[in-house]
Amino acid sequence: MGRDWKQWHDAYADPDSSLSRRLVAVQRLVADALDAAPAGAIRLISMCAGEGRDVLGILPDHPRRDDVHARLVELDPDLAERARATADAAGLTQVEVVAGDAGSVDAYAGMVPADVVLVCGVFGNITDADIANTIATLPQLCNRAATVIWTRHRKAPDVTPSIRDWFAASSFDEVVFESEGAGGFGVGAARYASEPRAFTPGAHLFRFVV
Repeated sequence: MGRDWKQWHDAYADPDSSLSRRLVAVQRLVADALDAAPAGAIRLISMCAGEGRDVLGILPDHPRRDDVHARLVELDPDLAERARATADAAGLTQVEVVAGDAGSVDAYAGMVPADVVLVCGVFGNITDADIANTIATLPQLCNRAATVIWTRHRKAPDVTPSIRDWFAASSFDEVVFESEGAGGFGVGAARYASEPRAFTPGAHLFRFVV
């Protein structure tokens, strides 16, 4: 039986939980990425967005809110509806919430190349091969100088060193890597240092294994 993702989100109710601390780190990096984006429209995509907290927790009060055209993709329809309700309540008419498979590049058609890409809560739930494949495919989704924000726990075996190497091998320059240490969470941001690659419909990124 798969994990109950709605119950998993309950940990956000505890501000001292690891999940809540990770959220603070991710939201800070999202805000930094929006601050650094050039003037004009900003395309943002979020994979496995859940309730949308990573984006919707900072966007309503951010100075660039009206520049952001976002697509949040979440497979669970109840979580997607929660995200949609939050966006609607904040008047974020340029935020689209899609209940669909975030592991398919087709979910991002029409919103790429993006300037900010969130891959949070993903790498800890897929195989190492799918992590490497996702990172290698990100250049299809990224504009030049796009910021990718990602997370991964550091429980043994700690895959974060390999993840950072895979980003480097795919033409990304590391902006920051923050960690709670062995066994805790890691949060990273990387900037794409090349030109967008051709978008290939039908390409597969990952499949959850939990």
